[in-house]
Amino acid sequence: MVSTPPTGRVRIGVSGWKYARWRGDFYPKGLVQRRELQFIAERFPTVELNGSFYSLQRPESYRRWRSEVPDDFTFAVKGSRYVTHMLRLRDVDQALANFFASGLLSLGRHLGPILWQLPERQHFDPELIERFLGSLPTTTAEAAALAARHDERLEGRAWLQIDADDPLSYALEPRSASFALPEALQLLTQHDVGLVVADTAGRWPRFDALTSDRLVYIRLHGAQMLYHSGYTPAELDEWAELIASWADGRGASDGRPRDVYAYFDNDARGHAPHDAEGLQQRVRRILGS
Repeated sequence: MVSTPPTGRVRIGVSGWKYARWRGDFYPKGLVQRRELQFIAERFPTVELNGSFYSLQRPESYRRWRSEVPDDFTFAVKGSRYVTHMLRLRDVDQALANFFASGLLSLGRHLGPILWQLPERQHFDPELIERFLGSLPTTTAEAAALAARHDERLEGRAWLQIDADDPLSYALEPRSASFALPEALQLLTQHDVGLVVADTAGRWPRFDALTSDRLVYIRLHGAQMLYHSGYTPAELDEWAELIASWADGRGASDGRPRDVYAYFDNDARGHAPHDAEGLQQRVRRILGS
């Protein structure tokens, strides 16, 4: 008897949670700001940490966030823009050491994929991308060893401990069409790095290639107006069908189920959490979970 492969787990959430526009709308009136993450975690299984893109966070922040969510909650962590936008992926060893020393390892079992978003001007350079992907630690033990090489800026505020030696997963969000080249897809596949499926109202290319055996990472920035427009019921239906097909393997050429992470970033007018709830309900109905 041939066994049916298990369906991948689908995690749908939002990018960030500290938005004034959500207060009194998605967040009920009177909810104190320090409970907003707890409120999110009661409704979604994941959130994308985006403050880590702008600056190195502190271990005490990561520890606090970890304490405010259930055991099965997952944080995706957005990689430092210093690495991607300022250094442009060149000579990044020290910057990566500081990033991994800043506290994300303290999330332990709550640490999910690490997202690297590239600037639009960053075109596919095979040698550069190969070097960058090869420099990323593949396990938390490797990450802790890299973090131990942090510089003096992290002295006294570095986190180098791990709960267990677990695999790390990554996703790459390029904004140049050159990453659709077969050579780019092959390189990402070799490193098991997910190519982000980004909906950007047509501003940047959308990639649908599955380059990781383990995950699909989706960022929903708005279908009609970048960061501003909400998703219609028909658009949510379409995304739900696609996500379900990746989770159960129907939408993959190899038939392999994958875990799916999807984050709404259309937060300018407060649509993100409502759209996330709508998409979550649809996917659950399709997959029967």
